[in-house]
Amino acid sequence: MIDLEKRNALIEYRIQQSEETLKDAEILINSQRYRSAVNRIYYSVFYMLLALGLKYEFETSKHLQLIGWFNKNFIHTNLIPVEFGKFVKRIFECRTSSDYDDFVNFEEDEVLLLFNNSKLFIETLQNFMK
Repeated sequence: MIDLEKRNALIEYRIQQSEETLKDAEILINSQRYRSAVNRIYYSVFYMLLALGLKYEFETSKHLQLIGWFNKNFIHTNLIPVEFGKFVKRIFECRTSSDYDDFVNFEEDEVLLLFNNSKLFIETLQNFMK
């Protein structure tokens, strides 16, 4: 385990990383590079989940382990609205498909919805962590 000062610095770094990655997604959306935007949207969520994990002394680099921990401790306990658990599952599936499946395309409307949900997710977790 890392000391409190380093932990807090890393939490702030992960939050900043989340926000910057979401800005990258916006640039990609504006360039109509939707598949790449989905990847960046997912990682903006992943970095915010890493920040939340650090806040509660849970550390992992494994995506599904982090998502499972989030669902168990925040969604199933009603600390975070259930819609966000569904959103995390959906963006993970989209990112996995965009990275590993062949001939994957996303429509602008779908990517904009994912982007807007990611903004709301990040804002909600930031407020929750205060």
